[in-house]
Amino acid sequence: MRRKPSNFRSVLKRAAWPAVALVVMAFFGGYAVLGANGLLAFGDYKRQLVKREHYYAALDQRREMLRNRVALLDPRHANPDMVDELVRRELNVAHPDEVIVPLR
Repeated sequence: MRRKPSNFRSVLKRAAWPAVALVVMAFFGGYAVLGANGLLAFGDYKRQLVKREHYYAALDQRREMLRNRVALLDPRHANPDMVDELVRRELNVAHPDEVIVPLR
């Protein structure tokens, strides 16, 4: 009967490294599926991408509007209406009965 405990111990020793390897593989496999960068996070990444694309489209639209205003204020050929509007707005020299209507 003495051989059974030593036989059991040798089986445990032989099974320890494969068991550790399985636990490590299960951990990394679970992280690959459920982790922050896993497969289940892919949908969240797609939602974030759509949100950022809308944000960047709005920024591009704003950039184009500012580029147009800069072109209208170019010192070589400034748009007189734009210059007059900016001067009146910045210096607050509009008459009380005047109304400045922004075109955009």
